[in-house]
Amino acid sequence: MINTPSTHRQHLGARLRRRLDDDRGSATAEYAVVILAAVAFAGVLVAVMRSGEVQSILTELVRGALSL
Repeated sequence: MINTPSTHRQHLGARLRRRLDDDRGSATAEYAVVILAAVAFAGVLVAVMRSGEVQSILTELVRGALSL
């Protein structure tokens, strides 16, 4: 078989399609992205909860709820 530019492009196209159709490991990568996003969100939440202003708001909210 003679390797012409046309057949070379077809071969590369077929290889690319096979690679794009192969989704092994994609679920694991998606879980990793979700876990990283959750950890980042938790970090932001901890930083916000540690601020004095938020702590005083939450303390007053709890005191108000307990005094009823």
